[in-house]
Amino acid sequence: MTTETKQEKSVVEDAGAKAPQPTAQSTAPKEPGTDLSIADLKNLQTIIDIASTRGAFRANEMATIGAMYNKLQTFLSKVAPEQNPAGVSGAAPATTVKK
Repeated sequence: MTTETKQEKSVVEDAGAKAPQPTAQSTAPKEPGTDLSIADLKNLQTIIDIASTRGAFRANEMATIGAMYNKLQTFLSKVAPEQNPAGVSGAAPATTVKK
């Protein structure tokens, strides 16, 4: 190798060392199904409610499931408060009177 070739190689290596290296996060494709949305959490809340109504849980499991349900409900109320449909004020819904 000539001195000129060694210098060129050194310059190329230095340039490569200073270039930003891609991180695993930025280059790795996102795996499908690994993210949860607020809608997914609301669906989970509904599933727990339906399963408990249908008697899917044993009595000794109810305390744990109830605690998790309450924690999920609290989280959802803070993150995504219920939204009123467009054009509806905060007034209570109208009730009908049966005759």
